[in-house]
Amino acid sequence: MSSNTIRKDVDTETMPPVALALALGMFLLFAALDTSGKYLITSGLAASFVVWFRFASQALVQMLISRAWSNPDVWRINNVLLQLLRAVALPSTTLLNFKALETLQLAETVSVFLSAPMMITALAGPLLGEWAGIRRWLAIMVAFAGVLVVVRPGTAMFDPAILYSISATFVYALYGILTRKLAGSETEASLVFYPSLIGILLLGPFAWTNAEMPEGVFDTALLLGFGIFGMIGHTMFIKASRIASAPKIAPFVYSQLIWMTLLGWIVFGDLPDWWTVAGAAIICASGLYLMYRERVLRLARSAAQVER
Repeated sequence: MSSNTIRKDVDTETMPPVALALALGMFLLFAALDTSGKYLITSGLAASFVVWFRFASQALVQMLISRAWSNPDVWRINNVLLQLLRAVALPSTTLLNFKALETLQLAETVSVFLSAPMMITALAGPLLGEWAGIRRWLAIMVAFAGVLVVVRPGTAMFDPAILYSISATFVYALYGILTRKLAGSETEASLVFYPSLIGILLLGPFAWTNAEMPEGVFDTALLLGFGIFGMIGHTMFIKASRIASAPKIAPFVYSQLIWMTLLGWIVFGDLPDWWTVAGAAIICASGLYLMYRERVLRLARSAAQVER
């Protein structure tokens, strides 16, 4: 089997070792992206300024890789309104997430963010007509309970910054819905490029109003290039998807909780409390059940088609 062949027998094949390494590395890079953003923001840089550089560096790399000056697929748009909404959603998610990271631990923000698949499942009904059944709705409600355990509203431990994290997760869920909506009509190159371009244009005025270059070579290099973590991570995702199916890769999103906790401890000396650990465990368990349920339904549909 060629290394570029997409696997079809996803429910009987084991996870290829190369795909496993790519999945773990991908989520490590996404964790490194958030860690870098928190480091730069807590060093005194404005969140809008940091996010602007994140998308500027990513856009530059994307333009070079896709040869945007001679590739019409990069610029082609069929649905202008939805492309624009999706392009606004991603930098908005990043900005809200980085605002949360000004005061919250990495483990706290990622615990809330891991509820995004459940939010997408809930929103897919009214927005895409893909309605979830009672079992999946129960999984969504359990995940919401896990978020409440992490957030602890009404207690002395509640940090208002968590509202940024919840908002970031909701906006990202909309981004996921719009991606599914546009995947069949828009070019892959345009779906990758426009969020970076819109992020640069949208955040530019705010970023340069609060512009302040960091001191030191390391901080400057990190600001200029940390968006490349995201770019490499997405590239690894594409490569992993060529040799393993999405259902095989999806559970590894929860490895990001391990990476974020580890990096939070190494870089900032932060360790999550037991409430955060408990809430994260509830969210992860709900998400894994949701993936299992999707697999069961997919197998049932496949069996029904065979019988026909």
